[in-house]
Amino acid sequence: MVDYLANTEINSQRIAAVESCFGASGQPLALPGRVLLGEGVLTKECRKKAKPRIFFLFNDILVYGSIVLSKRKYRSQHIIPLEEVTLEQLPETLQAKNRWMIKTAKKSFVVSAASTTERQEWISHIEECVRRQLLATGRPPSKEHAAPWIPDKATDICMRCTQTRFSALTRRHHCRKCGFVVCAECSRERFLLPRLSPKPLRVCSLCYRELAAQKQREGEEEQGAGSPGQLAHLTGASSGDDEDSEEDKEGGGGGDWSSHFRFYTSGISWSSFHS
Repeated sequence: MVDYLANTEINSQRIAAVESCFGASGQPLALPGRVLLGEGVLTKECRKKAKPRIFFLFNDILVYGSIVLSKRKYRSQHIIPLEEVTLEQLPETLQAKNRWMIKTAKKSFVVSAASTTERQEWISHIEECVRRQLLATGRPPSKEHAAPWIPDKATDICMRCTQTRFSALTRRHHCRKCGFVVCAECSRERFLLPRLSPKPLRVCSLCYRELAAQKQREGEEEQGAGSPGQLAHLTGASSGDDEDSEEDKEGGGGGDWSSHFRFYTSGISWSSFHS
């Protein structure tokens, strides 16, 4: 690791450059003891399609955002504390290579690198940072993770009833508990998932039944009886969660980058780790 870089001028300059690229839309990133370890472009599998994203690995956080102008302007900054991160390497297929999943309690998603070597570099650096953060904070590794959303293009029919076929008029929805692509009829219920949101979120019919049953069991254990009023609250009206995520609503940053920019064919590694 590069702890010796903490509080050095070169590290301060690197972090300041990242802050400058995100501009006023990003949060300040400079903190005493924080080190920027590496950066690079990874392909993130979003709801509608895979998109290039810029990633920055610090010794305590992982930051990523959308690319507006390479190495000059980024937006939609996301910050993930590393002590919440668990990684899962995914199997290779003919269509999808060098992939792994970044899992946290609030959000899980799949990314891919330009090569097997690059993937292994990212995974090894992140896992070492996570290990050090857990040692420093005394926290146990995270065991609860949000389900990754299955991409829209993965299915043309509802993954619960398997009857409804999606079209321009029949839209897809995602269950916030299992990540399945479902129709409106199979996802009418809402349930409070505190790890994800303070408001009740859309869940599919199967997950709702399981969550409601679990909630009732917990209530009986704690109070000796269930609380009908509590469940009624959890199944309230839509809380506005049907909107696409911020990343899916982006305009220019979500275009078909691969047809305009040759990300992985310039002969230059798109990831670099500082030493």
